[in-house]
Amino acid sequence: MKIISWNVNGLRAVERKGNLSEFLKAHDPDIWLMQETKSKPEQVEFLEGLYEDYKKFYVSAIKPGYSGVAIWMKLDLVDQVQNLEFKAGMPNDPVEDEGRIARVDFTLNNEDYSVLGTYFPNGGKSDEAWQHKLKFYKVWLDYVNSIREADRTVIWTGDVNCAHHPIDLARAKENDGVIGFHPKERAWLNAWQAAGWADAWRYLNPTTKSVYSWWHMISRARGRNVGWRIDYFWIDKPLMKRVKSIEYLNDQMGSDHCPVMLDIK
Repeated sequence: MKIISWNVNGLRAVERKGNLSEFLKAHDPDIWLMQETKSKPEQVEFLEGLYEDYKKFYVSAIKPGYSGVAIWMKLDLVDQVQNLEFKAGMPNDPVEDEGRIARVDFTLNNEDYSVLGTYFPNGGKSDEAWQHKLKFYKVWLDYVNSIREADRTVIWTGDVNCAHHPIDLARAKENDGVIGFHPKERAWLNAWQAAGWADAWRYLNPTTKSVYSWWHMISRARGRNVGWRIDYFWIDKPLMKRVKSIEYLNDQMGSDHCPVMLDIK
């Protein structure tokens, strides 16, 4: 099963630039989880006729042109699974109106799966936004733990808006303590690991440097690879033995983020 996460920074914009069809032809994901779609469902209805081999689920923010997540699931896979259900949000979400969480549950070969995509708050606009971001980290951990405790196989992915370790950004010293690389939020990523969740890419590439998923657009940082690794796949650690590969698709254009692709048995 090939699962891809991508912060598209505007789904309609990616389609307009031609990068959407390019991406799907090149990588053909079974499940595609998007962040920052910046679209209401009715604004992307035109994609139904263009990409008919996917079942689509959207979660949008109340604020127009803001946030938003989505899940596209290949119809070939939909036909194979049982108990298929799409869900939005999570209990006690401090930013529940911002369209940040999409989840799909299904049963395949008598195993119950939950695959989740999330777009974490940036937290940099105000002290209130920062406090909401820190609360989001805690509520999220409680939420994914509860799904695992219900005897489901859990895979979650998305834009976490935080680089975990100095190796995960190009200029760690200059950004030490700033939001996105702040000790208080990095501590939550430590807590996820302590709870048995593995950062799948770093687990398999413990010392690899200069691999990033986001670059500042205005300064044209991508061409110089001055980036941050803030997009992840996190899975229950025992599941790591079923991971065939995981990679950042750095050549895929269309957004200030690149996709990350997980191939799992």
